[in-house]
Amino acid sequence: MWWPALTALSLAIAATGAQAQERESVEAVRQTTVNLIDALVQSGVLTREKADALIKDAQAKAQSQKQGSSEAHAEGTQAKPVIRVPYVPESVRNQIRDEVKEEVLTQARAERWGVPNASPAWADRIKIDGDFRFRYQSDRQAKDNTANTTFLNAEVANDNGLTRAPDFASYSVVSNGVLATASTQDSRSRERIRMRLGLTAKVADEVGVGVRLATGNATDRVSTNQTLGSSFNKYQLFVDRAFVRMDAAESLTIQAGRMPNPWFSTDMVWSENLNFDGLAATFHLPTPPVDFAPFATVGWFPLREQTPPSRGSRWLMGAQVGAAWEAATRTKLKLGVAYYSYKNLAGEQDTNYDTALNSSSQTVVVPHVDYGKFEYASGMRQKGNTVFETNPLFSTDIAPIWGLAYQFRPLVLTASAELTHFSPYSLLLSAEYVKNMAFDANSFHQRAGLAYANINPGGKDKGYHFKLAFGAPEVREQGQWQLSTSYRYIGSDAVLDAFTDSDLGLGGTNLQGYTLGGSYGLFRNTTLGARYLSAKTIDTPLNTSYPDAKYQVNTLQVDLNVRF
Repeated sequence: MWWPALTALSLAIAATGAQAQERESVEAVRQTTVNLIDALVQSGVLTREKADALIKDAQAKAQSQKQGSSEAHAEGTQAKPVIRVPYVPESVRNQIRDEVKEEVLTQARAERWGVPNASPAWADRIKIDGDFRFRYQSDRQAKDNTANTTFLNAEVANDNGLTRAPDFASYSVVSNGVLATASTQDSRSRERIRMRLGLTAKVADEVGVGVRLATGNATDRVSTNQTLGSSFNKYQLFVDRAFVRMDAAESLTIQAGRMPNPWFSTDMVWSENLNFDGLAATFHLPTPPVDFAPFATVGWFPLREQTPPSRGSRWLMGAQVGAAWEAATRTKLKLGVAYYSYKNLAGEQDTNYDTALNSSSQTVVVPHVDYGKFEYASGMRQKGNTVFETNPLFSTDIAPIWGLAYQFRPLVLTASAELTHFSPYSLLLSAEYVKNMAFDANSFHQRAGLAYANINPGGKDKGYHFKLAFGAPEVREQGQWQLSTSYRYIGSDAVLDAFTDSDLGLGGTNLQGYTLGGSYGLFRNTTLGARYLSAKTIDTPLNTSYPDAKYQVNTLQVDLNVRF
């Protein structure tokens, strides 16, 4: 019959047509891709070298797939002939074309193909910032302040063996004795600069590193000022910060090294220029509600390493819990409760010495290698804390060594509020209260020895601070301004004087006083500011043998500050 032959011929023609249509479709896709790549080269997005590499790679993959299909077909023909007639609809071809285009463009954006002056990808992970400040400062010490000779004579006479300003007794040796060199009544004017340059690097999404250099000196941890007037000598830069920050979990951040202040606080307890050496971890809710965000911070910070046999280790430990929340639409509040504990910092009677007879049969003191390990060193202290002579039995033979009369375990309550009811201006409030929970005269008597058995060290264990500011929350732009005022009362032994503010009363504790200030934006990130600070002592800066001793100072600071 003729119809079976006709049917077979029809099937053969249909298969041939389908294969031709398949080849046309594949060729159309290939040509579309080639045209797209050529267009990217012409527009500068792709270089010709990268385009040729893409085409070559695609051809290699196609050849590999063709070989695999041929081998599979050869194996299949031995079992059972299979005729495949693929068909690529127009919609699929369009989809393939769009996917290829998007993939190429995504790669181009990531690698910045054809972007003029494009920086490498690693540069996006580096941030550099800093600031420069020029300051005029005038310190006016009251003319009726207790004279420096009184402090020196009290030290030489070993009156009571206590003081709150040991550095006011500084002296130099002259031909006819000693000359008091401290300044308690003289005025002083100076120009100062501060420069800080910081770098932060994002190593990974969870890890970052921070480094900052600053002016200042190696023994003043609460100031980065450099006083001008060194006959044009160059200034030193110090490593002010060097730390790593890790988001170890969604709710946990860890910092290690020399880091920024990890505590929510004011400068009554921690100076704004102070950085911390050690470890700190902050816990917070991973996805807190918008109006409530609790937090908790713990930290451990070494103050002095253990170097046998002369010195023991010292360290600071702290913990703080608190929360920030939006109490109303225009009211933001923040509260924190902190407890800090200093270990091995309090002074003790120093008996690490021997006595011997010299060639004139006079008794002399021979200190041991670990003599002086209880000292509260001059390079660390400011003034205000009650200190006693740890070597009173022979302090007339060797310069006195001062140790802290009290231990320090301050409990601190801190609060702040931001009220934006006066938009575009804000009212900023902050308050802080501190009590030294280790303030104990009995502990002093046990550590100081028999020489102080009947001596009351005195002092105060509490402090408080209030601040009010109105204007821009932070003066950054031209024309912005802010006015502020604050009051502080900080007892002699409420906090360690080494780490508190260094401006009010020229630093330290045992001070009460106020600050008036304001700043104005001259240009973007360029401000002109002024502050007037007035402070005087609460208790005698000496001891109960000199109940009328006093110290008062007024300070004017005018600053030109530029940030970048």
